[in-house]
Amino acid sequence: MSNIDFNKSHVSFKPTAALRDPTELVAHGLASVADLPDLEKVAARYAIAVTPAIAALIDPDDPNDPIARQFIPSAAELVTGEGENADPIGDYPHSPVSGIVHRYPDRVLFKLVQVCAVYCRFCFRREMVGPGKGTALSQGAYDNALAYIRAHPEIWEVILTGGDPLMLSPRRLGEIMADLAGIDHVRIIRLHTRVPVAEPARISAEMIEALKVEGATTWVALHANHARELIGKARAACADIVDAGIPMVSQSVLLRGVNDNAAALEALMRAFVECRIKPYYLHHGDLAPGTAHLRTTLEHGQELMRSLRGRVSGLCQPDYVLDIPGGHGKSPVGPSYLSPANSFPGEREVTAETRYRIVDYCGDVHLYPPKP
Repeated sequence: MSNIDFNKSHVSFKPTAALRDPTELVAHGLASVADLPDLEKVAARYAIAVTPAIAALIDPDDPNDPIARQFIPSAAELVTGEGENADPIGDYPHSPVSGIVHRYPDRVLFKLVQVCAVYCRFCFRREMVGPGKGTALSQGAYDNALAYIRAHPEIWEVILTGGDPLMLSPRRLGEIMADLAGIDHVRIIRLHTRVPVAEPARISAEMIEALKVEGATTWVALHANHARELIGKARAACADIVDAGIPMVSQSVLLRGVNDNAAALEALMRAFVECRIKPYYLHHGDLAPGTAHLRTTLEHGQELMRSLRGRVSGLCQPDYVLDIPGGHGKSPVGPSYLSPANSFPGEREVTAETRYRIVDYCGDVHLYPPKP
């Protein structure tokens, strides 16, 4: 893990607005002049935005800075790897009407906007979000999406995503929350966001008030990938949400050079718990175009999850999941600690009950149930 002070802001010439062009990144010392031609090619295809809050976390003197690796474009994004495609988790086949993805029976994704405060270089929707990709659903499309939700009583949870739903104004977000809460069978409204980390000033009293609604329970899922993202104003923004009675969970992506070592992953999960955010999902990197340089292997992810077990509190344990390409949904892919013990050395079939060999977090093997 980096030995950089987590409470230090690194950019000496702090931007006052989001940096959206490679020339601005160069001017602020966040990219090299030599890389500018390639970065212009990346910018022609994928959106770029680095907010002042994120820029302040980047150490421009560290070529391997884990924050920069998430948000500063790279020439590696111009290379499309084997199996990568524009819809890596299969949103389109499960989209019955514009803005809705209905992959699981009891919940839907509701993609309200196509813009974000920051654009992650590994985003699985990178071909669908950003300037020029549309900004928000039309009123007609919005009405059709609500009608779909109303017509499907099995939908218990609506997950607001996009883009980032907290890019909406508090007024508009409040209207949407009220519309959804007015549907009897919708009991949970979950919002997926990076805003508390990327642009914490947006978490105003008005925004929090918009999140609270009669008739449904609100949850907020925060996306962060490195402990350094959860400092200062970001922690305060999360505290304001939780203090308002809105529970929070986390989402992270396992990223090479960002959090793919035990120390960094432990620090991240502990930071979430310190902020009263329950670790929820650790995603294996999706097969989005131009992201191979940021993906790890599944085996490495399993090793890291095994390293968490027993070394950090149970509160700090996320589910390591793979979104199966083609729209087949998430599957847990963490290490297994259980296997049949029939062939365990020295073990005999002495009872009718199946016995298992189980591996503890130190790698030691045990039998369950124990021998009488």
